[in-house]
Amino acid sequence: MMTSKYLIKNVSILGENTSDIFIEDGKIARIASSLEAHDATVMDGEGLIALPGLVDLHTHLREPGQEDAETVETGTQAAALGGYTAVFAMANSKPVADTAGVVEQVLELGKDSGWVKVQPIGAVTQGLKGEKLSEMGAMADSRAQVRVFSDDGMCVWDPALMRRALEYVKTFNGVIAQHAQEPRLTENAQMNEGKVSAELGLAGWPAVAEESIIARDVLLAEHVNSRLHICHLSTKGSVEIVRWAKERGINVTAEVTPHHLLLTDELVRTYDPVYKVNPPLRTEEDVMALRRAVADGIIDIIGTDHAPHPLEAKDCEWACAANGMTGLEQALSIVQKTLVDTGLISWSRVAEIMSSKPAEIGLASDQGRPLAEGEPANIVLIDPHAERIINPQEQATKGKNNPYRSMHVPGAVRATFFEGHPTVLDGALATPHTQR
Repeated sequence: MMTSKYLIKNVSILGENTSDIFIEDGKIARIASSLEAHDATVMDGEGLIALPGLVDLHTHLREPGQEDAETVETGTQAAALGGYTAVFAMANSKPVADTAGVVEQVLELGKDSGWVKVQPIGAVTQGLKGEKLSEMGAMADSRAQVRVFSDDGMCVWDPALMRRALEYVKTFNGVIAQHAQEPRLTENAQMNEGKVSAELGLAGWPAVAEESIIARDVLLAEHVNSRLHICHLSTKGSVEIVRWAKERGINVTAEVTPHHLLLTDELVRTYDPVYKVNPPLRTEEDVMALRRAVADGIIDIIGTDHAPHPLEAKDCEWACAANGMTGLEQALSIVQKTLVDTGLISWSRVAEIMSSKPAEIGLASDQGRPLAEGEPANIVLIDPHAERIINPQEQATKGKNNPYRSMHVPGAVRATFFEGHPTVLDGALATPHTQR
């Protein structure tokens, strides 16, 4: 039997002060030194860091319709193991989440699973076709209360349609999350356009294809005074455009994926389809620029773009392989490796970019809350001194297309509390949380 009371002893809050955390009835009841609670389950937090439960604004759960790649159950189990208490599910399911009925179905699947909060993202256009706006108002008014809309995987390339979408979401303080990819400039593209693509003879995906859409869209957002979010920003030039937009006062936010903070297009020389992704892996110069942009606050959040695929979609020649990588279970480790252990950011900044800010952008008011008395007990405990070797076969996600396989990474999630309920204990799945 699981108790509703937990006492975490001697844990480092945000990597700073050491204290005890007492959890009762889904809330943080007390934070102080030398706490006692005789009827609580006591956990030793010595050497661990407590962060607010992580929030991913960019997850592909595939259900409904692509359950061979992932289900809400397996995807959210992976999320819990990665320290997440909330994920935003992208709209490119089958059927597409472009109606109130589909987003409500995803919402209910999340509640039934109980591992994390699942917040559906609605499509911007019907069927992701980029021709007509979806039922955004109906999705916003539905039980799912959708506030983030994206055609991720496809770019809203028509500027007039993008303008109308930005105007529409203003009525309920929504946000358009754009997949910045100019389609004509990326026809048949296989990897980043540059030295490596030229040497390999593969069609290139130029940086300007991303940057031109971002430049257009920040100007549109300024023109209509609406909220814009840039998905998986990947180039040095994109950073500079977002920097300029923020200096100008435009309401734009941006995310970067863990894989774009670590991996480069040099890996494509292996022709291993696990490294095929959209946007593609870029250059070392881009990677370093992205890291600095997170440290400088130009990039606001980490979004995993967790994109599981069935084996046959990746176990084939490069040109035929699907784009996408998994990453929910390693995101925190990659952030530690690239940003914390390099001295670029602190653990408190990790809490901002992986919890509070994504919750703020997605208007998830019950997530990303500070670790303070009276707040929801959404907490992740991590061991920053742990080291592990990534084995995709040991993951909860169905997708084994993991670019970090066999890699030594730092840090490990030891426990995840979702509304005071431990979904992960001792680094393994415990039990789901009943949300009804």
